[in-house]
Amino acid sequence: MPPRPNGPRLSMKESMKQLDKKTLFRLLSYMKPYRLHLVFVFICIAVSAFASVMSSLFLKSLIDDYISPLLLESNPNFSGLLYALLQMAVIYVIGAFSTLFYNRTMAVVSQGTLKKIRDEMFEHMQTLPIKFFDTHTHGDIMSFYTNDTDTLRQMISQSIPQTLSSIFTVVSVFCSMLTLSIWLTLFLIAFLFVMFKIVGKVTAKSGSYFVRQQQSLGNVNGYIEEMINGQKVIKVFCHEDKTKVEFDKRNDDLFTNASEANKFANILGPIMNALGYFLYVLIAVLGGGLALAGVPNLTLTGMGVMTLGGIASFLQLSRSFVMPISQVTQQISSIIMAMAGASRIFSLLDAESEKDEGYVTLVNAEKKNGVLTETDKHTGLWAWKHPHKDGTVTYTELTGHVELEDVDFGYTPEKTVLHDITLYAEPGQKVAFVGATGAGKTTITNLINRFYDISDGKIRYDGINITKIKKPDLRRSLGVVLQDVNLFTGTVMENIRYGKLDATDEECIAAAKLANADGFIRMLPQGYDTVLSGDGSGLSQGQRQLISIARAAVADPPVMILDEATSSIDTRTEAIVQSGMDALMKGRTVFVIAHRLSTVQNSDVIMVLDHGHIIERGSHRDLIAQKGTYYRLYTGAFELE
Repeated sequence: MPPRPNGPRLSMKESMKQLDKKTLFRLLSYMKPYRLHLVFVFICIAVSAFASVMSSLFLKSLIDDYISPLLLESNPNFSGLLYALLQMAVIYVIGAFSTLFYNRTMAVVSQGTLKKIRDEMFEHMQTLPIKFFDTHTHGDIMSFYTNDTDTLRQMISQSIPQTLSSIFTVVSVFCSMLTLSIWLTLFLIAFLFVMFKIVGKVTAKSGSYFVRQQQSLGNVNGYIEEMINGQKVIKVFCHEDKTKVEFDKRNDDLFTNASEANKFANILGPIMNALGYFLYVLIAVLGGGLALAGVPNLTLTGMGVMTLGGIASFLQLSRSFVMPISQVTQQISSIIMAMAGASRIFSLLDAESEKDEGYVTLVNAEKKNGVLTETDKHTGLWAWKHPHKDGTVTYTELTGHVELEDVDFGYTPEKTVLHDITLYAEPGQKVAFVGATGAGKTTITNLINRFYDISDGKIRYDGINITKIKKPDLRRSLGVVLQDVNLFTGTVMENIRYGKLDATDEECIAAAKLANADGFIRMLPQGYDTVLSGDGSGLSQGQRQLISIARAAVADPPVMILDEATSSIDTRTEAIVQSGMDALMKGRTVFVIAHRLSTVQNSDVIMVLDHGHIIERGSHRDLIAQKGTYYRLYTGAFELE
């Protein structure tokens, strides 16, 4: 198996490079179907920001035009004041409803966008080669769908609308300030320059740590998933302490990156609040001083007098100006984390799909007067359909003749694991591979399936180079029973039918009988309609294996690959299964991988492998007579360690 990386270690500079404009624009492209929604959100945000500014500006008019004159009247008339307060109430209600509408709309946009991203990720994942899953832990892959997409949800539904609202508010408030006092506005700008310097230093430190946090999170999830799957092994070998040490190391790495990222992100809020209050006091002092000194107040509309209402309105606007900036700085951490998650998601979407240059397809055929013709109905006879450049088509009967000629292969270019492998499997022959772990037995079957492509040599199937055969058609002609059984949530019948989706109930039951699984299935609570869950955890290992054998049987392939299919079954059950296996293998080309030598004695050819080389080949009787490696294995132990 190819090595699995623990995840890259990026420098701060390299980490920040990932958060580029391309990632942002690519993310926004997923929101194109919601253009009208976004226009509506844009309008609501503008209305909300306008209402916020109008309420602050109205404060000047309220004090100078209504409250101050009433204080000087002996019989004040409050009708004008009540009307003004009613106007303010209407403005606040409009702003509140606008905020409500755009938040609800963004929830729809965010969930729709994430659905599209998840659909695209899962669809693309189906096209990835086996090598991708061999080099990435399952937990890390799951992290794409959970942690990384959740950061996007938070950014789209909260950070983006809040940022837009803050920008609208800041621009409108700034213009309003200029209508009240240019002197106070210039002072506020100078103060903001200092504020941005502080914010820039803090966000620069937190950015790279958020990228590393997402990487560490995927690493931890991958390790947890691996340890959960291996709990029995951990307990059997008393490996708990070592597991804890390794987990602590990975968890400490996540803790360091997450704490550093959030440490800088969390202090932004208190810093901005403190600076905002300090600015509030300075403006009050400066505005009061200008009013008492009688300094002419310069505004966009001309020169005037600094009034109490003007100072109060400007103070309110200053809070409305600093608060959005504070909100934006607090959202920066969420945006950076989301962009880190988006970068990981796009790395999955950009992972190269499995290449398939094949053009030979598998079709149903029938033979008339010795000539093969294609047919739409299932006849039990299959043929390879080979189109030619001149427009003609030839058909080759699928018989299961497999050849490997001078095959070399390595999971990585630096290390070759198979050397000069040559073998011939005639139709109906049973070929067994025997050898120690790591000898290359499973690798050979992976090459026949084209899970990996060979480095050198040729593999022919019925005389056709398998690189010319479309991968789905090639794999449809092969039945595989693995040592590690995967059952899916659903009924027993559905799990058997997984081998052939259009199989009838009768065909599934016949396949179960062939694998000798029918007896125990009928004893289940609902028989074939019993629902399995948790990978069939309610069944014994042997029962799960029998269902997988039935699943392969219902596909009725001409070539079978049995990768230690009976290794999880006890000797008594094996004897029962073996008769079903013999019936299943009858008339088919079969490749058997086994540690238990008793299961391969009746093979036509036995290949003994050692470190990627075929060192012996022949029937059981021939190899015993040679008194070589196979003889020593057979006479020394029936289990090959």
